[in-house]
Amino acid sequence: MTNEKLAILVGGGPAPGINSVIGAATIRACLSGVEVLGIQDGFKWLIEGDTSRVTALTIADTSRIHFRGGSTLGISRANPTKSPELLAKCLDTLDRLGVGMLVTIGGDDTCFSASQLAKASKGSLRVVHVPKTIDNDLDLPQDVYTFGFQTARHIGVEIVKNLMVDAKTTSRWYFVVAMGRKAGHLALGIGKAAGATLSLVSEEFEHPVALSKVVDTLAGAVIKRLSQGRTDGVAVLAEGLVEQIRPSDIEGLEGVERDAHGHIRIAEVDFGNMVKAAVKKQLATMRISSTIVAKNIGYEVRCADPIPFDMEYTRDLGYCAARHVIEGGTEALVSMQRGRFVPVPFAQIMDPVTGRMRVRMVDIASDRYKIARSYMLRLKAEDLEDRVELAHLAQAANMTPAEFKQRFGYLVENETRPSIAPMKAVKSV
Repeated sequence: MTNEKLAILVGGGPAPGINSVIGAATIRACLSGVEVLGIQDGFKWLIEGDTSRVTALTIADTSRIHFRGGSTLGISRANPTKSPELLAKCLDTLDRLGVGMLVTIGGDDTCFSASQLAKASKGSLRVVHVPKTIDNDLDLPQDVYTFGFQTARHIGVEIVKNLMVDAKTTSRWYFVVAMGRKAGHLALGIGKAAGATLSLVSEEFEHPVALSKVVDTLAGAVIKRLSQGRTDGVAVLAEGLVEQIRPSDIEGLEGVERDAHGHIRIAEVDFGNMVKAAVKKQLATMRISSTIVAKNIGYEVRCADPIPFDMEYTRDLGYCAARHVIEGGTEALVSMQRGRFVPVPFAQIMDPVTGRMRVRMVDIASDRYKIARSYMLRLKAEDLEDRVELAHLAQAANMTPAEFKQRFGYLVENETRPSIAPMKAVKSV
C-alpha cells in the first residue's frame, strides 16, 4: 500500500479552535490532491490496532466547522509512548490505513507523543504538530499564544466580571479556580483583564509551597479589603497550585487518580473548597466572619465557540501544518511568529535532561506580570512599614500592630517590589 494519505488526530483536552485547524488542514490537503483521514478519539484506537474508527474528510464536510467549539474528531488522552509495543502498534495501524503524513493537534503531551512516533517510524511517517492548549504553556516565544487560550480567557473574563458584580452585591468573596495544570497563564490572564482583586499562580511561590502560605496570602487579601471598608472580592487561582503544594498538606492527595501521562487528575482534588475551608478557619481565629464561595471555571471555557482571533489563528495553523507536511516537512511544531510561518523542530523544544517537552511558565520577572501584580490587592511590604496602614490592618484583624506584623510579615520578607523598566522614547517617523 502506498502511504500517501494525511491523517489528523486530536489529543489532550478540548480547546476552542480545534475544528478550525481540522477544517483548514483538510481543505489545504484536498486542494493538493491528498486524501485526508480523520482519526477518532486521538491515539485511543490506533494503539489498539483498530482501523475502523476513521472518517474520510472532505472540503464539503469541513468548510464551515471552524465556527464551532469542541472537536468533530473527538479527543482522548491515550498515550502511545507508555511502551515501545504501543508505539509500534500505533505505527502499524497508521501504515495499514495507508497514512504517510500525520497532523497531531494537542498540548505538550500530544506533542511529545508526536515526536516519538516520528522518531520510531525512522522516516516512514512525516509528523507535524499544532500546539493546542488553553493553558498557553508550550515552549514558544512569550508573545506567541497557543490556540484556544484567547477564547478561554475571553469567556473566563465574562464569568469573573459577573462574579465581581455578584460579590459586591452580596458582600461575599469568590475563589475562582482556573485551568492550568502547570503554568498560571490562564488564571493570570483572566484575573488581570477582569481586574479581579488578586490572582495566584504557582510560579510566584517556592516549590513545594506550604498550603498555609497560600491560605495566608488569601486571608491577608481579605483583611486588607476589610481595612478599606469592603467585604467582597474575587481571587483567581491557577489549578496547578495544587500540584506545587506539599503533598503532606493535602489530605488524600496521594490517592488521587492520575491520567495516562502520569499527571494528577486535578479535577479529583477539590482545590477551591479545600482552600476556602482553610481560609475561613484562619479568619475565624481572628474573629472575622466572611462568606466565601469556591467556583471552578474549567469546563465552561474549553469547548466554547472560538472568538475571531482564534478562528483566524487556527485556520493559519491548519493551513501551514498541511502544507508543511505535504511538502516534506516533519518532526516540527507549527507556529506563527510575527505574521510568518515558523516550523519549530521537536528537538528544539525538548528538555535534554527530562526528555520531555519544555513547558513555558509565567515569567514573573516580566513587565506584564509586574503590572498585574501592582494592581492586585494583597499584603505588601510597604503596608507593614507604614504605621497608619499597619494600624488599619491590625484593627481589621482584631490584633495589635505588632501581632499582625509577626503573624503576616513572613509573606513579604523576600518581596521584590514591582519595578517596571523605564520606557524608551520612540522617534516619530
